[in-house]
Amino acid sequence: MRVHKKSILFIVLDSCRYDTFNHAQLPNLRSVGPLFKASAPSYFTYASHAAMFVGFTPGVAAVERSFLNPKFAKIFKLGQANFLGKEGAFQLQGRSIMQGLSRAGYAVFGTGGVRWFDPSTETGKLLSLDFDKFFYTGDTHSLTRQVRWIEQKLAECEGQPVFAFLNVGETHVPYYFEGAPWSVDDNPCVPFQKLDRAAECRARQTACLEYIDRELHDLLPAFCDSTIIVCADHGDCWGEDGIWEHGVAHEMTLSVPLMIRLSGRPIE
Repeated sequence: MRVHKKSILFIVLDSCRYDTFNHAQLPNLRSVGPLFKASAPSYFTYASHAAMFVGFTPGVAAVERSFLNPKFAKIFKLGQANFLGKEGAFQLQGRSIMQGLSRAGYAVFGTGGVRWFDPSTETGKLLSLDFDKFFYTGDTHSLTRQVRWIEQKLAECEGQPVFAFLNVGETHVPYYFEGAPWSVDDNPCVPFQKLDRAAECRARQTACLEYIDRELHDLLPAFCDSTIIVCADHGDCWGEDGIWEHGVAHEMTLSVPLMIRLSGRPIE
């Protein structure tokens, strides 16, 4: 399956550290384009997604390069935003990029794996409000169901440009994927813990990411001639400065992977 060339696939690997991505074996994800170490817009899921949904995607401040540095030029630019930089790759009107794309004729759908996207909560309603259709999994290890759901929506939108958003939960604590050889109830990254389980955190998040890469082997090629954004909303601390998990500003919670393929061309 190939989607309309104006389509967009936006993948957020929840909590994925840059160093995890950099050292993992990810042949499918790496086909998107070169990997960059970027700064996330925030250090926890809700704030980071709220920022990204109005066009403030992770960026590389040290380069004056379009789309890698949102201050230089943005991927998504809302027309009413108070931003003096260059025009965006997608110039939109609305309160969010989803609403703007919907007004521009896109089919806009998304799926989330972490609890911030739970539509039974007020925050979940806010994050999912502007999607035409949204699927919340109810847990952080249902990527197979999420990909299947997206593929079903793509089949329903043949000939129409789509904005497909995928928040992946497997890289979020407790770092578990379906069939993993450890218990979903064993979280190696507990705030304020005294036991150093950093090695387990690293091994498990890496294994989850490599699982994700395998699960995306069909979805990514469908968008190869259009636009793909792969990033994380934030990272995690694994004992650095005595900090575990996220929710606080720290180099490790703000450093994330970023890859962009714009209209079929990798951003380098």
